[in-house]
Formats: sequence, C-alpha cells, structure tokens
Amino acid sequence: MIHRQGTTKRYSDSTCYNGVVYLVEVPAVEEGNIQVQTQSLLGNLENALAAAGTDKSRLLQVQIFLTDMADYDGFNTVWDAWVPEGTAPSRACIEAKGLARKGWKVELVVSAALA
Repeated sequence: MIHRQGTTKRYSDSTCYNGVVYLVEVPAVEEGNIQVQTQSLLGNLENALAAAGTDKSRLLQVQIFLTDMADYDGFNTVWDAWVPEGTAPSRACIEAKGLARKGWKVELVVSAALA
C-alpha cells in the first residue's frame, strides 16, 4: 500500500512504498549562502524523515541539485558533518541552473529505508 503525508493537489511531503520513503527537500529560506541553506534543508529533511518513521542513518540514495557547482565544497562541509559516520548513501550531484524559487541554491531528492 502507498502511504502519503502532507499531500496537496501538486505534491506530497513524503511517499512511502514497500519499506522505502521518498522525499524532496528544499531550504526554508531563500537568503544566505550555500551553508546556511544546506543547514536549513537538512533540518527540514530530518523532520520529514522522523515524520515518516525513519532517520538520516537509513538514507539509501540522494540526488543533489546545486544552482552553481562552485557551491559543491560548501555543501559538502555541512553534509559531511550531518551524515552519521558509516551511513553515507549513494549520491549524485547535478548542476541545475534554475530551481523552483529564484533564491534557492540547493534541492535534494531522497530515498530512505523505513525502520
């Protein structure tokens, strides 16, 4: 059975199916540098994972969209401190010239195993 949380006409905050939760996260703010936005985004992601019944140690795959690859190292500084040792997921980093909000510098597409 598919379980959705926070469903609107356009999207769901999370979708769970067959022991996996799928999420997309963006920063809560459009201001600030990549590190500020990444901290905001990862805080939102932790809350969304908890609401779905899992946590950041169970990440399976993450797709990172940056509006500027010059922000890669800044993103990784925050990411590396956030991911628990030994639990890093498979990931890809893609440059995307435009995200849904003009001020956003980063967006994540995430899948994680449910507990």
